[in-house]
Amino acid sequence: MADEDRRRSAEILADKINLLLDTLRTEASETYDFTTIQQGLKDRGVAISRTKWHYLKTADIRVRPDEKLLRALGEVFGVDPRYLVQEDGPLPQQVEQELATVRALRRAEVRNFAARALGQIDPEGLQAILEVIEKDQRER
Repeated sequence: MADEDRRRSAEILADKINLLLDTLRTEASETYDFTTIQQGLKDRGVAISRTKWHYLKTADIRVRPDEKLLRALGEVFGVDPRYLVQEDGPLPQQVEQELATVRALRRAEVRNFAARALGQIDPEGLQAILEVIEKDQRER
């Protein structure tokens, strides 16, 4: 059972790290890359190799992150370190905002695609698709 717990803990951490990497940007509006993470951790007194970072992101149980690493990662990303290890719980506000933006952009892409593909051929079909997209947006 201990191996199952370790595996699940590693998966939770990996999922959280990958979500943060996908959604958050640095103060310079750039994506977080390994060099940025490594420097941010180094500034907080924590060293990390590229291999260890890979293991964390891929839920490899060979790496057991300690409290110092989790605290430093939380600081680098600007999130509560407990978020990184909790299976449930609220998303950090900045992640929630970014996901809302991504959803809005994707809905706009679908609307634009539908308008290009169906606009001249099937106006009723286009209107039906647009209504579904708008309904989904209101429900969120």
